[in-house]
Amino acid sequence: MSCTFHLPCACPLAPAILLAPKISRARPSFPCRSSMENQQLIRGSKLMGFPYLTGPHRDTMVDLISAMENRLGCHHLLPSSVPPDVEHYQNESGTSQGTLHIRCGIDSSPIDFVLASWLHLELPTGGALDITNIAGYLKSSTDVPHFQFELVKCSPTFLILFLDLIPRKDIVFSPDYLKTYYEDTQLEKFRQRLDQLPEVQAYFSSSLYFRRVVSPTGIVVSIKCEDGAGPERVEEIIREHVRPISNDIMRIWIDMCVGDGVEVGETERAVLEKRDSLIKSKAIEMDLSSSMPKQFGQEVADRVLRVIKSVYNV
Repeated sequence: MSCTFHLPCACPLAPAILLAPKISRARPSFPCRSSMENQQLIRGSKLMGFPYLTGPHRDTMVDLISAMENRLGCHHLLPSSVPPDVEHYQNESGTSQGTLHIRCGIDSSPIDFVLASWLHLELPTGGALDITNIAGYLKSSTDVPHFQFELVKCSPTFLILFLDLIPRKDIVFSPDYLKTYYEDTQLEKFRQRLDQLPEVQAYFSSSLYFRRVVSPTGIVVSIKCEDGAGPERVEEIIREHVRPISNDIMRIWIDMCVGDGVEVGETERAVLEKRDSLIKSKAIEMDLSSSMPKQFGQEVADRVLRVIKSVYNV
């Protein structure tokens, strides 16, 4: 079974109504929930059910979402305002299902929004794609990279992993940026650790644009275990390698977010905003502008995309 896509989907995006109502980012008038209350609400939602994932895959997602909730929580994030019919959605036949959880940052936070989602897409040829995603986007008040995790199960023996802190500056023109966020944090050792496994191979997207967006330490790999152990070996690799590496990179990213950071001037803010907007718009155009209606139908696609597009502000 093949598994091809242009750009790992930061969320299920596609063309939607351009003049959609914006999700309010105003500070809520009710008391902020505790970390435990927030986790209880999320664990009770469709998002954290992960009904189609293996144990190690599910545990990895729970770890990453819990880390965001525990360390960012009500100090940085508003409660989710995603409507119930977008938190969980499906096509008429139920062969395509998805969930979406978004929390926007409070005004004083450097966090723009965090997003978690899963997609289960049954294929006409048999089998299914299971796509899990967690993303964290920053405001232009900081130049901290964005966080992106996506693990795609193409079959029980074939996965694609995209894990990166996406740079927000041209590293050629900003060597200090490279040193601060990629060299000093020793992110390269995580890529090298996975590279030592014989089942792990570099995955080359068909999109040259996507290849340019990824950082020098970005992990974009396929994991294929078709000899002998098969699915059991895939689960072992997730449990022993993907899960701890993802947790470590998430911790590094959150440390960047809650640290003192680099104060960004007005001119630089404008450049960051333009770059962020272009990347978001390109993701919609290249990867998801046609896939969402095909998978879920136009009505469901419009409903979900209206929410996503408003958060992306594109």
